[in-house]
Amino acid sequence: MLKKRVIFVLLFDHGHFMLSRNFRLQRVGTIEWLVNNYDFASTASYVDELILLNVQRDSLISADFLAHLRKLSDVCFVPIAAGGGVRDLDSATSLLENGADKVVINSSAVEQPGLVNQLAEIYGQQCVVLGVDLKRVDGVLCAHTNNGSSLVDLPLNGHFSNLRNLPAGEWFLTSIDRDGTGQGFDLDILEVLPQGLTNPVILSGGAGKPSHFLSVLGDRRVNALATAHLFNFVGDGLQLTRKVLLDAGFSLPRWNSEEISGMKGSAHES
Repeated sequence: MLKKRVIFVLLFDHGHFMLSRNFRLQRVGTIEWLVNNYDFASTASYVDELILLNVQRDSLISADFLAHLRKLSDVCFVPIAAGGGVRDLDSATSLLENGADKVVINSSAVEQPGLVNQLAEIYGQQCVVLGVDLKRVDGVLCAHTNNGSSLVDLPLNGHFSNLRNLPAGEWFLTSIDRDGTGQGFDLDILEVLPQGLTNPVILSGGAGKPSHFLSVLGDRRVNALATAHLFNFVGDGLQLTRKVLLDAGFSLPRWNSEEISGMKGSAHES
């Protein structure tokens, strides 16, 4: 059985990390600010994975984004998934060559699903994370792409059906409605998951305190919970969240920093 995971999400835009509420962005600081003011290298040891997302509105994987990915990889000894603006094989490969262990694909899974097949064939499907951003339209959950600005022109069950045909290791589902609100995870998303889905599911959007993780992580439909709520969880928030979950009996991964460092150094060499 897969262990449950706690994941921290970092949002990057033109040299700065961002706060997000309903996908509206606010600049908060540079990587130096994050490391120096919040001892992020130590803080990151209390999560099981990092997800670094490029949220630039031009959605291109820039040299600056890759440099920040490499810096995070050098100081954080947990697996890193990275994405946002992955439009071709070269941009995905550049993420893997600069410290990512997995690639998050969202808009391109809709616009050019062949890219997902190509990535899985070259790097293995465990390397591919399919992102789905969900928002209610007239009370109905719908998938969106392009940083939440474009509505997928399919009912959600049709979109999910298409995604199930793609070779991916896991699904990363984010509630735009709950994003940054601190009101708790949107459990309605779990109710609309396809029956018999075998991909591990990461649920994101809405976490504001450790009890939000405690109340949802035991759900059999969820493998991992993620938060990008920077101020609520950087500091001692992630440490407290992990303690609450371990005290409640959750089985969480225990990463050996030397093993992860070695894995990153040799990742995807072939």
